Amino acid sequence: MAEHTSRAPSPPTEVVPTVGVLTRAADSTRRFFDSDVFHSFRTSPVTVAAFLVTMLCFLAAFLAPYIAPHNTNDVSTLNLMDAFRPPAWLEGGDRTHLLGTDEQGRDVLSAIMFGMRVSLIVGFASVAFSVVLGVGLGLLSGYVGGRVDHIIMRIADVQLSFPAVLVALLLFGFAKTVLPKEVQENVALLVLILAIGLSNWVQFARTVRGSTMVEKNKEYVQAARVIGRRPFSIMVHHVLPNVMGPVLVIATISLALAILTEATLSFLGVGVPPTQPSLGTLIRFGNDFLFSGEWWMTIFPGLALVVLALAVNLLGDWLRDALNPKLR
Repeated sequence: MAEHTSRAPSPPTEVVPTVGVLTRAADSTRRFFDSDVFHSFRTSPVTVAAFLVTMLCFLAAFLAPYIAPHNTNDVSTLNLMDAFRPPAWLEGGDRTHLLGTDEQGRDVLSAIMFGMRVSLIVGFASVAFSVVLGVGLGLLSGYVGGRVDHIIMRIADVQLSFPAVLVALLLFGFAKTVLPKEVQENVALLVLILAIGLSNWVQFARTVRGSTMVEKNKEYVQAARVIGRRPFSIMVHHVLPNVMGPVLVIATISLALAILTEATLSFLGVGVPPTQPSLGTLIRFGNDFLFSGEWWMTIFPGLALVVLALAVNLLGDWLRDALNPKLR
């Protein structure tokens, strides 16, 4: 007689509580739309317009390889016969070049989109570097105090006595002196990010230092010391989350400042290489032909820079007021 082996019943499969996750997400979304911050945002037409302009600039910059009319980074597509074409609505203009062309036949509209991409990359990366450096030094200075606080703050005071552009110029010049010539163009973007970041860390450090000096004397920090938490753990897990509020506001405003600093350095000829032009580089190239009648080569990149910096600054001003409890 054949033997029948009985199989053990398989354990029930665990059901992922997707309903609970979706419910919590819906509650978080509802709380956000009912918050004072979102109310102040949607009731401010200037802030909404600044947000839309900023998002438009971001999308145009980072989607430039896909939506730009021409690829200005591809030298093989350039035609010197198309050089110095005026905008499409002027006599001699062409609809394929809405904002005209430059001295090399590059489409100005496409060059602005690709140049804005470089400017935003430098701005975001330099601000991120400033935040990491400034928050770290400010947290260490405010929590440890003593000689460490004195040294860090004296360095910050010395740097505040120099303009940010001058500090970036000095650091950029020092890097070009130290680095070999064959690698200077390859690391120019990285050097520019470090130079701008090192020139803007002080405001983050001083803000975080002041907030840390207040937070470290509160009861939750003293309770963490009593239970044996190490100073580094207290700084990172307890003090840092409570001092990051003003950092977000400063970072938003610093983004516009970093973009303008990059444009200034590129206009002076010490920024990104000509093979990767930013908005400042485009303005510098167009400035050479401004008085010969080709005004569109510098006016349109300049307007793009002004609109981008103004929109980001307006968002920073709104965020500063929205996160201020005294103004609610």
